[in-house]
Amino acid sequence: MLTGKQKRYLRALAVNEKAIVQIGKDNLSKNLYNSVKEALKTRELVKISVLKTCELDLNEIVIELCANTNAQHVQTIGRTIVLYKQSKDKIIKLP
Repeated sequence: MLTGKQKRYLRALAVNEKAIVQIGKDNLSKNLYNSVKEALKTRELVKISVLKTCELDLNEIVIELCANTNAQHVQTIGRTIVLYKQSKDKIIKLP
């Protein structure tokens, strides 16, 4: 579980990042989960953009993504979700 200080640090890092994954009309699929898992392995911090064509609720998307990728939710701003999962290499050093 992330502390408030750690979440604040990760939010500050995520400001400069671009969204790597987009969720559109296909909603949540195996391919989407696999691409998010791969992105989390290599980067640890992933920004996901939810397009207007996606029919699911943002809260549902966050819950499903966290459950299927074992990632932790950092923040949701508008239609952008930030997830974090620590990798074996520990690229990001948390405070």
